[in-house]
Amino acid sequence: MPQGLLFAFALMPIAIVFVLLVVLRRSAKLSMTVAYLTTVILAMAVWGLDIGTVGGATVNGIVTALTLLFIIFGAILLLATVQESGAIRAIRQGFTDLSPDRRIQAIIIAWLFGSMIEGASGFGTPAAVAAPLLVAIGFPAMAAVLVTLIIQSTPVSFGAVGTPMLVGVTTGLSGNEGVLTSIAPTTLPEYIVSLAVNVAMVHALIGFVIPLIMVGMLTRFFGESRSFAEGFRVWKFALFAGLAFTVPYYLVAWILGPEFPSLLGGLIGLLIVVPAARRGFLVPKDRFEFPARAGWNAHWFGTLKPADAAELAASPGANISLMRAWSPYLIVAVLLVATRVIPPLKAALTSPEATLAFDDLFGSGIRASAQLLYSPGIILILASAISFFLFRMSGKAYGRAWAGSARTMVAAAPALLLAVPMVQVFLNTGRGPLESMPLVLAESVAGVTGQAWPLFAPLIGALGAFIAGSNTVSNMMFSLFQFSAAEQIGLAGLGTILVVALQAVGGAAGNMICVHNVVAASAVVGLTDREGEIIRMTLIPMAYYTLQAGLIGMALIYGGVWGFLALGWLAVVLVAMSYNKGRPKHLAAVPAE
Repeated sequence: MPQGLLFAFALMPIAIVFVLLVVLRRSAKLSMTVAYLTTVILAMAVWGLDIGTVGGATVNGIVTALTLLFIIFGAILLLATVQESGAIRAIRQGFTDLSPDRRIQAIIIAWLFGSMIEGASGFGTPAAVAAPLLVAIGFPAMAAVLVTLIIQSTPVSFGAVGTPMLVGVTTGLSGNEGVLTSIAPTTLPEYIVSLAVNVAMVHALIGFVIPLIMVGMLTRFFGESRSFAEGFRVWKFALFAGLAFTVPYYLVAWILGPEFPSLLGGLIGLLIVVPAARRGFLVPKDRFEFPARAGWNAHWFGTLKPADAAELAASPGANISLMRAWSPYLIVAVLLVATRVIPPLKAALTSPEATLAFDDLFGSGIRASAQLLYSPGIILILASAISFFLFRMSGKAYGRAWAGSARTMVAAAPALLLAVPMVQVFLNTGRGPLESMPLVLAESVAGVTGQAWPLFAPLIGALGAFIAGSNTVSNMMFSLFQFSAAEQIGLAGLGTILVVALQAVGGAAGNMICVHNVVAASAVVGLTDREGEIIRMTLIPMAYYTLQAGLIGMALIYGGVWGFLALGWLAVVLVAMSYNKGRPKHLAAVPAE
């Protein structure tokens, strides 16, 4: 079959998702149903997969989706527990005392706290924890999802204690004699450590402005004036917070390796930025607040509603201290770190005895497994149970928390139960006589780029994450391909490291727009059938991130004018945003309670 036709077929499932979800604004349930059926037909008719392989990939996808729903349920339950107990009143007052400015709150909760949680757990947990917390303190549901997805970029390459590097890239490159010979006398573990430093460097050069872009997006789409410039007025504090994370992040990668950059970077950033915000350091005099809730667009709301001042005043929990109110989230952070960094505990929770596994599904050789005791979901549920006693809740109030969480999880289930199986069928097309759909796409792009390949390498990483919903899986799929592409254009040594680093960086950026991350983040705030709108918004920072990574990669490899082009692209993005302003659209009626 001609390569061009094969490329068109491989692109079709992705194009269907993009057109239906983003362009035509159809629901994720409809979009993923059509994409799944198309992928199955192509997998069998063109890629030659048998029904057993398709069935095995589908079941593996369903198991993975159920594990995601488990996390979603735990996140919603914890937030509902905090709300029903009245502890949310103390948390909201604490942020008001720290800074009533919504821009500052977004930077601290989404960027710094979210990055620390990403470093501990990964796999979408920051959105599951931070997004409902933002809603609870007064953010529109859609705004909360947007900002938590935007930060699913810089910290992601070192999420889950370095999993995208230690598992993703290592798995992608291990076992290939050509790679091992090429990097000799360096061993593969040493190569991964060197790679991690370069990944952190590229991320830091791009990501220090992410808090600024994030607050610009917040004010442009959810502010009274619909202006990026309103968010950019906090530029000094935003860049300060960006550097407070990215500088320690890079230094930790350089000194300690790939396990702790995001975890320690987020923690150190919080220790620097929170006291600074309390003292008003670099905080602008003007204050950003969302329009009055009565004037919000109806589509800003999820089923999880923010509490307004009157509701908080009437809520229980008046005597809950700030530290006690925050304790459920501190419990989550401590348990996530402990289960990821204490070897005996991690080994016990991930042992074969603690793993639910289905081997050789339908004779396909595909294995589906779930480690529920290691899942962030169990930690979130445990923190909720502890909070029941900590806040001395009534059984009736705790029952409401469970019932509401279950309803929200059920609403999210259809989209995830279609999206993830589609991804698994797509990834497993390589089990037939042809190369897998992702590799067909990557090789076709590489065939026309030549020496400019580093410019496009991050886009391939982002494509992998968009398809698979995981930087780790994107790195597994494409690290070897990226290494080989670098060698084919004459690069060696540091050149190959930089190209593979661009893969990892692009794979992290792709998490901002991947469908099942968007669906999962939306589900925790009860926001359904708005996934396309969210992806359209997050395409803006994702486009900045991937192109800037490519330009920086070209500058590091070839030098010359490429460094100026990278600076120029950053300037173009910020200037264009500064002058972009929309018309107010917040006059739609609030949906009935």
